[in-house]
Amino acid sequence: MKDRLHYIDWIRVLAFMTLIVFHCAVPFVEHYNWEINNEETSPWITRVIWWVHQWRLPLIFFIAGVGVRFSLRKRSIPAFVGERFVRLFIPLTFAIFFITPIQVYFEWLQKGRINMTYSEFYPSVYEIVPYPDGAFTWSHMWFVAYLFVFTILLLPLFSMAKIKWLNHMKPTMKKLFSRPIAHLALALPFVCYFYWLYIDWPEQGSLISDWYVFISSITFYFFGFLLSSITTFWEICLKYRKLFLSIAIVLAVLLIWKYYWNWELNQPRTQGFSLYVYGLLDGFHIWTIILSAIGYSMRYLNFKNKYLSYLNTAVYPFYIIHQSVIVATGYYILQWDISIGLKLMALIIVCILSIWSLYHFVIRKTIVGRVLFGMKWNQGRISKTEPRTEIDEAGI
Repeated sequence: MKDRLHYIDWIRVLAFMTLIVFHCAVPFVEHYNWEINNEETSPWITRVIWWVHQWRLPLIFFIAGVGVRFSLRKRSIPAFVGERFVRLFIPLTFAIFFITPIQVYFEWLQKGRINMTYSEFYPSVYEIVPYPDGAFTWSHMWFVAYLFVFTILLLPLFSMAKIKWLNHMKPTMKKLFSRPIAHLALALPFVCYFYWLYIDWPEQGSLISDWYVFISSITFYFFGFLLSSITTFWEICLKYRKLFLSIAIVLAVLLIWKYYWNWELNQPRTQGFSLYVYGLLDGFHIWTIILSAIGYSMRYLNFKNKYLSYLNTAVYPFYIIHQSVIVATGYYILQWDISIGLKLMALIIVCILSIWSLYHFVIRKTIVGRVLFGMKWNQGRISKTEPRTEIDEAGI
């Protein structure tokens, strides 16, 4: 793990790009009350979105944990904490006041709750009334808020990476993860989390009383940090990538057939046999997708080019602005009298072009823009050297 791992960069870039397409498709999902919604929904889009929803953020949390290891390799603990504050907390605060209110405005506009211009609506943000009663929300930036809290909570464990005498444990860990059964066993905590926490604390994104998402996400984050230093973990992911992918595909088919196909039974909501079957299948399904993504990216994506360098820097600003752009442009596109497929294609194209234009021509051009969107502010330095790690560039 001493050399730059380009496949980690590629996983991160592809995962965040998938997230953008994911949110472009959400307005067409059945039985889902998002910021904006199309009158007509698609059962096919619904099933695909629900499947992607299971593993999209666990994969990103895991990769973010890998980035922590690289960041600590060349920073002191105080410097790491300062960097986390600048790259996470500042963009989060900025987004709450200047990015996410756009989503609330167009949501309320579509639902007929308000009939005013954005300039008339915007001052209500400073009333600090939490959404949905008010316009104060972190919306999709909950991910960044959680990441910042996770970093603070796990700081004692992260600090132990600086203790050299712990290196004597590495041979034991390497031996432990020299067989694929140990990799698969790491799915068991997520199965247990589902059994213990999901019914009482389903997904909320509220930080408080969101124990299922909170505990499972912090575990993915910590696993990324812990496993990044175990070379045999990565070697086995590469060697047994076909096995992990086969398991993931079989589990995906079972989940779609048993749960996702009938939207009313998308997840069991009460204690019973169905709950335990779903939790078992879903826990291993998510984890084997992560393992197979690592293995196949190591095999086919361990290279760099100019596109990777550019996207690796851009992906965090893309994430910060993407949902507001989708909601704002989608509000108008959903009113067009065309098919769902054409609306989705138009929304994806318009949003990607809009996000790229804002980043390329505005955000990255000034020091203020770079700081507010979690980027390195020394533009001259960045242009002359390759980004050292994905977490250095984007903060996540």
